[in-house]
Formats: sequence, structure tokens, C-alpha cells
Amino acid sequence: MRVTTGVEAHTHEYIATAHEDQKFGLSIMGGMALTALVRCHSSEFLELRGIHSHIGSQIFETLGFEVAIRRTMKLASQFRTATGVELPELDLGGGFGIAYTAGDTPQTTTDLAAAFEEMVEHECRALGLGRPALSIEPGRAICGPSGVAIYRVGTVKTVELEGGRSRVYISVDGGMSDNIRPALYAAEYSAAIAERTSDAEAVLCRVVGKHCEGGDILIRDVFLPSDVAIGDLIAVPGSGAYARSMASNYNQIPKPPVVSVKDGVTSVMLRRETLDDLMRLDVGQ
Repeated sequence: MRVTTGVEAHTHEYIATAHEDQKFGLSIMGGMALTALVRCHSSEFLELRGIHSHIGSQIFETLGFEVAIRRTMKLASQFRTATGVELPELDLGGGFGIAYTAGDTPQTTTDLAAAFEEMVEHECRALGLGRPALSIEPGRAICGPSGVAIYRVGTVKTVELEGGRSRVYISVDGGMSDNIRPALYAAEYSAAIAERTSDAEAVLCRVVGKHCEGGDILIRDVFLPSDVAIGDLIAVPGSGAYARSMASNYNQIPKPPVVSVKDGVTSVMLRRETLDDLMRLDVGQ
């Protein structure tokens, strides 16, 4: 059963999922979670296996998880007091961060799992509980780094800013339809020219999409070679988790393909959508 632990994860508001004032889970603080656990336990239609919590996404530190473990294990102790039964499982959710930019410093899932094991063991000893089977959900940490989004440059323009600064706008043949994360909750990415090397001076760039929205920004600030030009390919790493899976047909744009690469051999996993795909549900006269 999903509970709300009241943890304020250090991440964007829209992907912080364990504070009280949001839609997810049943509150531990207000007693709702304990009441619901007891009701599930008493139901002839349900098999209660344990407690599930999830504090947010793209998290790099373990402090929030430590607080969540302490509160969920205390809840498990209260459930045992109320029913005489120890819950066999604890699911700590996911949200483990990956390196979208050079400034990101993720921990490995192995290190995180070891830290969680130690935290749970400590709480079990303190509360006199048996150790539950521990689960985590490292989805992004597995598939996120494996994907790279490739865009083709359509236009390049330089905008003069205050203080004598300038910014180069690089418009590509994608945008918020194939990666909604930057527009939705200011997710940050890095980028590089994919098909060639360059010795040109690096300049401040903003990589933007082709949609008619001022917020259609893929990468707000990134340094790229000053000789970036129409036709260049731009690679955006860390796109394997929440890009194509959250893609839409915004403005009736067909979705891009997904291609796998192994040992120098490419294979199409999901073909590119066509206009016929977009029109196939049209039943107009």
C-alpha cells in the first residue's frame, strides 16, 4: 500500500511525491495510512504484502530515503501493535538520479541498495521487528543512460544580450513533442555535436524545438562550438527513460523512431510514425 511519508525531496515540485500537499499515497502523519493498512488486512478480498513509499525523482542524496525508511518502519511497528502481524515487504520506490549533465553526481544502485539495507536493519533492531523483504525501483537508473536522442539542426541565430553577452539559438527537428520534461519541470540536459569534432570556440547556446511555444526549450544553457551549422546532428544523452515513452503528437507531429545500436549494427525497434498513422483514427466524411 502506497503511503505518504512527508519527506521533502530535493527535486522539482512536480516530481517530489512524498510531501503532504499532493495527490500520491495515504498520509502517515494524519493516521490515514495506519487505518488503511488495518482495513486492507481485514478485507477478505485483499492480500496485504507491505508498505510502499516513493519520495520523488532524480534524487542524488540518501537523507530523504533515510527519513522515509524511519517513518515507514515506525508505521510497520504500529501496524504490528494493532494487528499482531508483521508485514513481510517494504518497497522504497525509485527516483535514483542519473547524470543528465556534467554537474550531476549519481550514486550506483549497488551503493544505494547497501545503504538502504543498513538503514532498514538499524530500524528493525530499534523497533524489534523482523527484517522485511526490501524492494527498490531503479527504472531510470537502468534505461536512462542507455538512450541518446539525435536531432538535426534546422536554424541557427545569434541574439545579443545585456552586458555585451550573446546567445546562439539552435532550433532542431524535435522538441517538446518528443521530450516534454524540460517544459514540464525544467529538466536539464547536456548536448554535443554528434557527427564531427570541432576546434571552434565554445559559445553559450540554447537548444530549442520546432513547436510554436516559447517554452519549447530542450536545453536552456549549454556550451557548443561556435561553428554549429544547419544540418549538424545534436546528441542529447540520458534520453532512454523519459523521452520517447512520454512523447506525444503535439501539434500533429509524428513521433520519432527508436533505433538500437550493438556492435556497430543498428536495428529499428520502433519505426518512425507517418502522417497516415496520425490520420488512421479520423472517421470524418
